[in-house]
Amino acid sequence: MEAIANGSAPRTPWNKGKLAGQKPPLKLREIWAIRIRLQLASKTRDLAMFNLAIDSKLRACDLTKLRVSDICLGSQVASRATVIQQKTQRPVQFEITEQTRASTEAWIRAAGLSKDNYLFPSRIHGSAHISTRQYSRLVHRWIRAIGLNDSAYGTHTMRRTKASLIYRRTKNLRAIQLLLGHSKLESTVRYLGIEVDDALEMAEQTDV
Repeated sequence: MEAIANGSAPRTPWNKGKLAGQKPPLKLREIWAIRIRLQLASKTRDLAMFNLAIDSKLRACDLTKLRVSDICLGSQVASRATVIQQKTQRPVQFEITEQTRASTEAWIRAAGLSKDNYLFPSRIHGSAHISTRQYSRLVHRWIRAIGLNDSAYGTHTMRRTKASLIYRRTKNLRAIQLLLGHSKLESTVRYLGIEVDDALEMAEQTDV
């Protein structure tokens, strides 16, 4: 109203046209659809980034700042890694599956990276590593490529995907809490979008 009264055009909200709320995780068939498309297109970097984002469950700010030394032992990608989260300053450990190790090692070789290099260096002059905004654009591109409405998805989709798959298979909230690096179980419940009744049912079935 104030903008109209002053004679200037009203500002367009930054989130106009975007869906609000939690970003849904990918389903298993969607994960494989993206992987196959990246493989067929020989997108070595994108395939490594996609696989590592799924496995690590890291926030965008942590994924984009990974260095080769964070996940490698010598010349090989380790089966497990630990990083300090930027948001909480707490360590979080994650597994790196065989296919993720293979795709990441292929990217490191193709890019000629050394242990002190950022794992995903920026292609923009003046930036040492890919930015969270660049990463977000890539995520939206991957989503569109398999025919989904990318406005419903985002970088948190990548963080939530494997956690949601593990939860559906195990119903183990404590394990998911550790994997996501949450300090409170309530945060994990909210993050996964678990209904209160579902959480209470699991609690009642767990003897302590």
